[in-house]
Amino acid sequence: MTRVTRDDVINAVGVVDDVTIAQLIGTGATREQLAEAKAWLSNDEPLMNAGKPLAKGRVGELIDILTDLEDNEDDEAGPTVSQD
Repeated sequence: MTRVTRDDVINAVGVVDDVTIAQLIGTGATREQLAEAKAWLSNDEPLMNAGKPLAKGRVGELIDILTDLEDNEDDEAGPTVSQD
């Protein structure tokens, strides 16, 4: 299995800062583990229904980093204004 590279990260999550890329690569995760983390983030219900145990280990670390990234992006977007 091949460890995740900078290009793998950018292909999977889009353009992100160098610190986040380094954190993701620093987990020692593989491309498959990054793909699994992305799958958990997009929709965990099918994985749970398939009997997959909750993510832990490297996949869990990736999920934590990606969740923080999503939270930071939401914060930077600012509040939305409703136009009724």
